Amino acid sequence: MPEIMPQQVILAIDQGTSSSRAMLFNRDGELLALAQQELSCQFPHNGWVEQDAEQIWLSVLAVCRDVLQQAVRLDLEVIGLGISNQRETTVLWHRQSGEVLAPAIVWQDRRTADYCQQLQAHAATIRLKTGLELDPYFSASKVRWLLDHDTKVQQALADQQLAFGTIDSFLLWRLSGGQLHATDTSNASRTLLLDLTSLNWDPWLLQLFDIPLEILPQVKQSADDFGCCDVRWFGTTLPILALIGDQQAAAIGQGCVSAGTLKSTYGTGCFALLNTGYQPVISRQRLLCTVASTVQGQTQYALEGAIFVAGAAVKWLRDQLALIDCAAETETLAASLPDNGGVYLVPAFTGLAAPYWRSDVTASLSGLTLGSGKAHLARAVLEAVVYQTADLLRAMQADGAVIAGLKIDGGMVANQWFCQHLADVLQLDIERPAVAETSAYGAALLAGIQAGWYCSLADTALARPQLTGYSPKMTNEQRAVLLAGWQQAVDKVLR
Repeated sequence: MPEIMPQQVILAIDQGTSSSRAMLFNRDGELLALAQQELSCQFPHNGWVEQDAEQIWLSVLAVCRDVLQQAVRLDLEVIGLGISNQRETTVLWHRQSGEVLAPAIVWQDRRTADYCQQLQAHAATIRLKTGLELDPYFSASKVRWLLDHDTKVQQALADQQLAFGTIDSFLLWRLSGGQLHATDTSNASRTLLLDLTSLNWDPWLLQLFDIPLEILPQVKQSADDFGCCDVRWFGTTLPILALIGDQQAAAIGQGCVSAGTLKSTYGTGCFALLNTGYQPVISRQRLLCTVASTVQGQTQYALEGAIFVAGAAVKWLRDQLALIDCAAETETLAASLPDNGGVYLVPAFTGLAAPYWRSDVTASLSGLTLGSGKAHLARAVLEAVVYQTADLLRAMQADGAVIAGLKIDGGMVANQWFCQHLADVLQLDIERPAVAETSAYGAALLAGIQAGWYCSLADTALARPQLTGYSPKMTNEQRAVLLAGWQQAVDKVLR
């Protein structure tokens, strides 16, 4: 009898703020194995958000080893890996020893707000060069803070042994055994240091932030040759085929690979990306212009609206207020009410992102009465994410976008009440994939291009999982009342 060949799969690493996950996908987009480890953040001071990069690394090793063992049991052949990652989070390490020199400063961290304010005279030039706002969200000011405040970092710089990377770059360094210090264009475009047009590190920006070029990674394509994993990690020299920021990865996983396609991911934060094609579009509405991906020598761009707090507010209900035991309870609680009772949460726990960009404001809960209960709070958390999405899409339309529909993913979209409310308030048809792991899937698709599975980025859009649809049912009058209440709540915070 002819020998049956094992099914080929790609290992996708999805390193997020809340967890590290590893998955195995076949060529048809089927998810065949998954492993996950939760991660925690530390909040040492008001506005500071940190993670232990060593713990991130160990969690990635653990989940990868788990799914590779599953591959053996399932008789699967792993042909390579792709990485999607939380963006902007900043890691500095020692080149020779590989030691992490300081806590990773997470994208949500606001400690550099005053420093960014001091550079506001350059904000317009920065926006034109990078497509980004001058904000603590991005990596450059985080690197500057570590250079100014950490003695181990300063010593490594003096010894010419300092390396900077976002999480993708750090994981690549570790996986390759220190052989490759690189990133891709999508992650590099989130640092405030990359020129969007040339796709090179910008000398003027490096001088402005006083960051040495020699500590930065090489910028490569999103699907590229990133070397191989050191054999000591997994017992094999597994090729590393793709790196991409998690939101850009989710767009690819959702098939948003042509101009005009739009997706929104609801995880710890919320990120809406509108593919704008092969030319960067600088927003007039304070949205971000970012690299979507670089594949086969071609770079696509996107307009992005960011919401700092989405699922993080659900976690706040669970962990800080102890009002729920698990995120799934919010669906039942929200659906138990005939309306929101006039209760609105503006979740500015780490300031407000697009289109407001106010790092100085804090969260606010308004409209409470003696009749308000935990169901109202749970519903207010979910509604706040919906209303902020409406703000983002309104800004995109003001920038000239024509929005026909929205593709959604992320942990929050398991909540059917949330998905329907999103369709109602946005007055759009919503598509949710059967497999919500679109960031990991996008990384797998890119790796598949590099491995020869797919001919092009457009080819990957044909391999989308099954979809569930939601259509708007709310009247225009109901929608207008809800959005007016939201705007009043936001205006109070912005005063």
